[in-house]
Amino acid sequence: MRTRLILGIALLSTGLLAGAFGYGAANLVPTFNSVPIDMRLDFHTELMKMNGITMQGAMAVSALSALALAALTRERARVLAATAGLLTVASFLITRFGNVPINGRIKEWAATAPPADYAEILRRWELFNDARTCTAIVAFAILISLALRRTSERPNIAEPAMAVSNPGASTSGPPV
Repeated sequence: MRTRLILGIALLSTGLLAGAFGYGAANLVPTFNSVPIDMRLDFHTELMKMNGITMQGAMAVSALSALALAALTRERARVLAATAGLLTVASFLITRFGNVPINGRIKEWAATAPPADYAEILRRWELFNDARTCTAIVAFAILISLALRRTSERPNIAEPAMAVSNPGASTSGPPV
C-alpha cells in the first residue's frame, strides 16, 4: 500500500513537471521568439516570479518520491525508480546552473537593455530548457513503465470470483 502511494505521488509530480516543461517548450518558447524582445523580457521576468516556487516544488516532490520508491522496491523496479529520480535531479541541476543564471540576466535586461549578444544567450537558455524538458519527460516515461510493469505482475483482483451454481438449488427460499 505504501509503495503504491509513493508511486502515485511520483507519477503525479513527475507528470506535472514534465507537462509544465513540455508546455513551456512547445508553446511559451515559440511565443517568446515571435514577440518583440522587450515584451519577451518583461513576460519572462514575470513568469520567473511565478515559476520559482511551483517548479522547484514539483522537482523536489518528484525527485524525493522517485528516490523513496527506489528505496522501497527491489531489483529492476529499484533501478527504474532510481533512474527516474536521478533524471529529475538532473532537471533541477540544469535549471539551477543553466537557466537560473540566465534568468537573472534577463531580469536585468528587462530593467535596462539587452546586450548585443542577447540572441546567443537566449539560445543557450532554450538549449538548457530543452535538456531539462527531456530529462523530465524521460523520468515520467520511466515511472509510467514501472507502474504498468507493477500492474501486469499483480493478479487481477478487480474481477469478482464466479459463484458455483447448483442447478437443483432454489433461490426463492428454504426447501419445502
